[in-house]
Amino acid sequence: MKKRVYIETTIPSFYYEVRDEPEIVARRQWTKDWWDKQRHHYELVTSLAVVEELEKGDYPMKRKTLSLISDVPILPADEAIGEIVEAYIVRGVMPKDPAGDALHLAMASFHRCDFLLTWNCQHLANANKFDHIRRVNTLLGLFIPILTTPFELLVWEEDKK
Repeated sequence: MKKRVYIETTIPSFYYEVRDEPEIVARRQWTKDWWDKQRHHYELVTSLAVVEELEKGDYPMKRKTLSLISDVPILPADEAIGEIVEAYIVRGVMPKDPAGDALHLAMASFHRCDFLLTWNCQHLANANKFDHIRRVNTLLGLFIPILTTPFELLVWEEDKK
């Protein structure tokens, strides 16, 4: 059975990112490497929140960015998701934007995704926050996804030999 990966907004965004700062270029390349060479090893899912975030922006390659995830199944937003988001905000796990990071984490946790794939290293893929997230998810009886970046999820060809 394939492991389930929740695709957060920054993944399709970085795939078509046009800025040329060295860190951005590296993230774009790691994202493309993972998406083009590794994603088929996983069951990909996303949420309507990701689609809506991508639709809001005015940026180059918007159509291609949205097209990248057009075939990725969208997880249903169960009523419990709102309660989970509120718990994350009240307990200081995530910022107070209920349509942002807290929602992505709630979706990935509620739907038992093995990984939440993101480049948001401030609020999501942040080792310093993981213990807090783990404690709150345990209190709520939720699955604890691994919060990671494409770089960390790449399967290096050398490792397969």
